[in-house]
Amino acid sequence: MRNKLFLFTTLLALLTSSACLNHNPNINQEGEDELKTLEMTTPINRDEIVYTDTMYVPIYSDIYTDASNLRNLLAATLSIRNTSFTDSLYISVIDYYNTEGELVRNYINGPISLPPMASINYVVEREDDTGGSGANFIVALQAKSKNIKPLIQAIMIGQNGNKAFSFTSEAYSLKND
Repeated sequence: MRNKLFLFTTLLALLTSSACLNHNPNINQEGEDELKTLEMTTPINRDEIVYTDTMYVPIYSDIYTDASNLRNLLAATLSIRNTSFTDSLYISVIDYYNTEGELVRNYINGPISLPPMASINYVVEREDDTGGSGANFIVALQAKSKNIKPLIQAIMIGQNGNKAFSFTSEAYSLKND
């Protein structure tokens, strides 16, 4: 009886501790948010900015895969990559909108600086269906060099029965030249 009680208590403790874990993919082993280190403590000198763009990134948080129109929920990752070897990329907005065009959430509270050749990822978990099939991200970018060419993509993954699938979508510039 004592062994069963010990086993039950241990199992309960494990389940309780795993339920309290933060599922933020940017939290490292030490419990720190790695993206917090990218937050800017001093404002950007606007006179130095020569590149600005606003990007639209389609996200599919669910898709229809058969004639019965059953929804398959998807996990989505927004990936922002600075492809410059020398210049930082400044990101001032990462906003997530739903199918109706309503703001669901802001992913950053202030500007962040993405160092040369660095990448950041933001995850919309599979169970999060607040975006719907027409969800999107809006990402506002700045740089001190006009030669910067960021790469922004969304990667969606899902499954239907024993079949898994994945696909990407590319960011679209909303800049009017």
